[in-house]
Amino acid sequence: MVIVMKKGCTREDLARVTSAVEDLGLRAHVLPGVDRTAIGVTGNPGPLDPDAFERLPGVARAIPVSQPFKLASREMNPNDTVVRVGKRAIGDGGLFVIAGPCAVENADQIMETALAMKSAGADALRGGAFKPRSSPYSFQGLGKEGLILLAKAREATGLPIVTEAVDQATLGLVAEFADVVQIGARNMQNYELLKRAGKLAKPVLLKRGMSATLEDFLLAAEYVLAEGNPHVILCERGIRTFSHHNRYTLDLSVVPTAREVCHLPIFVDPSHATGRREAVPAMARAEFHPSPDEALSDGRQALRPQQGAELFAQLRAIAAIVARKAEAVR
Repeated sequence: MVIVMKKGCTREDLARVTSAVEDLGLRAHVLPGVDRTAIGVTGNPGPLDPDAFERLPGVARAIPVSQPFKLASREMNPNDTVVRVGKRAIGDGGLFVIAGPCAVENADQIMETALAMKSAGADALRGGAFKPRSSPYSFQGLGKEGLILLAKAREATGLPIVTEAVDQATLGLVAEFADVVQIGARNMQNYELLKRAGKLAKPVLLKRGMSATLEDFLLAAEYVLAEGNPHVILCERGIRTFSHHNRYTLDLSVVPTAREVCHLPIFVDPSHATGRREAVPAMARAEFHPSPDEALSDGRQALRPQQGAELFAQLRAIAAIVARKAEAVR
């Protein structure tokens, strides 16, 4: 349920409604908005009686929420969530590009890539310090050393860092260094990790699991939101199908559908979805490595720096055209 407060309601009104919710053994989430303040109610096993709240001073109306992912739902929050990362924002309608190698391999590799991506126009630098791999014999990342190298690359370029925490043990360390904490596809339903991420004061980039439905995906985001962290960013990275021409099938249809039912911003990661660099430019966001053919992790899908610069220019041109069309429609 979302309880919509009247314009000009007082702090006492908010406190009264919050207490009424908590007295029922439920959780109250205050949702300040541009045009209204609302209180989201979670934890109820069944429907609530709107009259129990609408009779309270300061309440305009109480609206049942039909979606199981209540806090992520547009019924709960009709406004797009905007997440600040560095000097930029994600979800404000502008183009935001995250680029970098799958894994941090050494100081020269990550610094060379970061400088090239900064020059090409990237908005943030990605790179894995901890790498959950299908094979136990594959490169697993440099751990803390990789985080230190990412921090040095950020200092040299000003690019915010996006990097993955693979379990509860690494989460605190990653949060210490990263500007955005990534929860990867293999951990999308690691609910204890999601709960811990929900207690962070850092944005969380949540990747869709390779066999997850949209509802599964948004319920995973709900775990982070329910713990008090509103800065959740979704990422579609491809799902398992019967296709053999790519590593996964990039489900682009999930983007408009997610935006219809959910207020969280969403990225697309065609590098992991396609697994082939020649397919990446057409799919809009890429991984980069200065020498992809020698990469220790997923080099086959990584664009070369010059390819990245060309792709970024194309994306910004497309974004400008789309923005103009949207403005014309208004």
